[in-house]
Amino acid sequence: MSASTCPATAPLATTQPRVIVVGSGLAGLSAATQLSKHSIPVTILDCADRPGGNSIKASSGINGAPTRFQTGPDDTTFYDDTVRSAGATFTSSQAEERERRENLIQTITNRSKGAVEWLSDEMGVDLSKVAQLGGHSRARTHRGNGGKPPGAAIVGTLLEGLKKNPFVDMKMKARVTKVLKEAKEVVGVEYVTDVDGKEQTKSIQGPVVFASGGFAGDVRGMVSKYRPDLTGFPSTNEARAGSQPLLVDIGAKLVDMDQIQVHPTGFLDTKDESATVKFLAAEALRGEGGILLLNNGQRFVNELQTRDHVTDALTKAATKLDTDLRQWDVTLLLDEGAAAALDSHMQFYLWKGLMKKTTMGDLGETALEIVQEYADIVAGKKEDPFGRPAFGNWSLTDVQADSVAYVGKVTPVLHFTMGGVIFNDESEVLDDQGQAIPGLWAAGEVTGGLHGHNRLGGSSLLECAVFGRIAGDQAASFYQSHYLAGKV
Repeated sequence: MSASTCPATAPLATTQPRVIVVGSGLAGLSAATQLSKHSIPVTILDCADRPGGNSIKASSGINGAPTRFQTGPDDTTFYDDTVRSAGATFTSSQAEERERRENLIQTITNRSKGAVEWLSDEMGVDLSKVAQLGGHSRARTHRGNGGKPPGAAIVGTLLEGLKKNPFVDMKMKARVTKVLKEAKEVVGVEYVTDVDGKEQTKSIQGPVVFASGGFAGDVRGMVSKYRPDLTGFPSTNEARAGSQPLLVDIGAKLVDMDQIQVHPTGFLDTKDESATVKFLAAEALRGEGGILLLNNGQRFVNELQTRDHVTDALTKAATKLDTDLRQWDVTLLLDEGAAAALDSHMQFYLWKGLMKKTTMGDLGETALEIVQEYADIVAGKKEDPFGRPAFGNWSLTDVQADSVAYVGKVTPVLHFTMGGVIFNDESEVLDDQGQAIPGLWAAGEVTGGLHGHNRLGGSSLLECAVFGRIAGDQAASFYQSHYLAGKV
């Protein structure tokens, strides 16, 4: 769950019904933005200190196809790539469940172009740079051409708009503890907040959009419950309890809870190897040409395979480190061309000490030979034995001992949870009978059934924008018919 310290711009009495959005990541902000367009009063609740959730940290981009920023023929393979990434979790589904999954994937892929256009044309976010990430058959992951990383740029833009919006009230350090239900309908929430140093329980009446995120940081709780085999992995998420149980308490059903994504590249900060929370080494680093090397200097995988495939290859081939956490010894390497294509990322990583500028000669004779072999593959002189299909902006052809290299140590990290509450293509939360729970919608990582076994890089921000906007529109329609029509 994510949160913020944004001031309320036009607070209304808590007795007046409002649409309640739980979470201030991109899914919640997208829902709130849509609701405000319908002149619906909104309260955003978040348990964290600052807004943006994990969305604000997203560093690779947002998928969209086909868009005007892509080159070449129209991109028609996004749906197929997403189904392939979802794997057996999708293909082995029973008929009704498979149809629901198909509808979710159709929705996110068909509306991806509109999501990118909304953010770029209407909201003014630069998304003109396009890269090909792992598991994608085309370059379709959009980010800005310099400046802020995509998550910060997108979330920051939406936050600025909502801060000025008279229909939106944002409450930080507000932890939802209960979803209120009367008969079969959700009618509000209870939450705990700090008032003058003392915890107080309050309630707000109205329909609810849950956009509270996943549970990859809840290592001792939900991760341990659903995937005890992942105990000991570091995470890119802050330690925070998952919120899905709050929805189970009012009848929501869960799906795919054992599907937890281990991202292959979280930075191993040599100054604090024992840190349980890691900075993500953005998949764009590999998408723009970066390669992964074992401690003997050898490559071992197609770096643009899906995240689960790269992680599996890494944990089998790399040397396991002797630390309290489950960590491996792998080097991420970029040349000057790949690094220049990710200038804002690189400046941050270099400033944090997560990557360093060095020379190829400093990496050893074997690495020098392997990097030259990779450069020959990029130049078309050789076939890649690992089958890598694209090489981003790698530009080095003649590898010398004094050639510049950018390197950082990486290790697999818990990153994303594909499981969550079952929902449909209208963002309605479903019960164990497959029926929509009136007055309740969900979007983003709190939901399950969309990504299956593996999420494609760039589809996290996308699902937040697509289903967040759908949830906002649906909740607005419900509020107008149930609340403004005199029900309350």
